[in-house]
Amino acid sequence: MFSLISQPLLSGSAADATALRSEPTSAAISTRIGRGTGAHGMPAGRGWVVRGYRGAMRVATWNVNSVKQRLPRLLPWLDERAPDVVCLQETKLTDDAFDALLAAPLAERGYQVAACGESRWNGVALLSRVGLADVVTGVAGAPGFPHPEARAVAATCGGVRVYSVYVPNGREPDSDHYRYKLAWLEALREVVKGDGDNVLVCGDVNVAPADADVFDPAAYVGHTHVTAPERAAVEALGLRDVVRERWPEERVFTYWDYRAGMFHQDLGMRIDLVLASDAVAGRVAAAWVDRKARKGTGPSDHAPVIVDLDTAPDGDIGPVVPPPSAPRTRRTVKLPQS
Repeated sequence: MFSLISQPLLSGSAADATALRSEPTSAAISTRIGRGTGAHGMPAGRGWVVRGYRGAMRVATWNVNSVKQRLPRLLPWLDERAPDVVCLQETKLTDDAFDALLAAPLAERGYQVAACGESRWNGVALLSRVGLADVVTGVAGAPGFPHPEARAVAATCGGVRVYSVYVPNGREPDSDHYRYKLAWLEALREVVKGDGDNVLVCGDVNVAPADADVFDPAAYVGHTHVTAPERAAVEALGLRDVVRERWPEERVFTYWDYRAGMFHQDLGMRIDLVLASDAVAGRVAAAWVDRKARKGTGPSDHAPVIVDLDTAPDGDIGPVVPPPSAPRTRRTVKLPQS
C-alpha cells in the first residue's frame, strides 16, 4: 500500500502531448484521437476547441467501485471521453494487482499511473497523459481507522496539483468513524493550503454540499453525508465547486443506489466533486456528469464527473467545449417506502 506505479509513456506520447498543446495542427489531432474527429472525440468542423491547444486539459473523476469489475467499461470510456487526467476511487486492488491488470492497457493509451491501493476496500489512483510529478500518497496528518487507509494520491499534472480522494464514509453521526471523517477532512485542508494557486481536489467526498444535492433532503435527516459539520469541513477546504457553479439551479447527481429504479427515477445524491482553486476554477470551460457511464449492464453506482479546462492566462484561448449532454431539471420524488 502507498506505493507508486509509474508507467513510462509510450514512444511519442509524453513529447507529443507537450507538442500537441503548443502546435494544434489537424494532422496532430488525427494522430492523437483518430481521423475525422475534433476535440475530445467530437465531430470535426463544428467549432469545438482544438484538443491540442496550449494548456487545455480534460480532467475526470470516477468512483468505479472495483476497477477489476469495471474494466470492460473503463477502457472504452477512456477511449470515448479521452480525459487527460483521471482520478479513480474505490479501485479495491493492491498496487501490484492494479499494475498487473492495467499497466499494459493504460500505457497503450499514453497514461502514467500513480496508485494507492488495498486488497478489498478503498483504493485510489491517478492516470495522466500530461505528466505525473511529485507524487504523494496519503494525507499528511490524517488519522487511520485504526491504521492508515488508501484514500488519497496527489501529483502535479499539466501544471495543476491534482488530488484523487476517497473521503471516509462516516457511517453514523457522532460515531468514531464520523469523527475520523471530520479529522481526515481537516488534515486534507491543511495539506491543500500549502499547494499554491493551481489545485484540484477530485473524488468521492461522501458529502452532499447542500440540500439541492440530494433527491429528498427530508429522507436524509439524521444521517451522514448531509450534516452541518461535514458540509462545513468541505467548505473549509477553501475551494470552488465547479459543477455547481456551472449548473447553479439544475438537479445534478453523481451517485444512485443499486436498488431497482433509483437511477431511472433519478433518486440520487451529488457526492463526487471537483473542487478547484480560484486560478483553476477560472479556466473551467465545461463541467458535467457523464450519466451515460451509469447506464447499461454492470455499471458503478457512481457516474464520472468531467471538467474541461481552457488554457492558462498566458496561453491561446480557444472556443469553449460544451458538454455532450447537459444536466436537466427533473421532478422531485420521494424515497420509496419498504
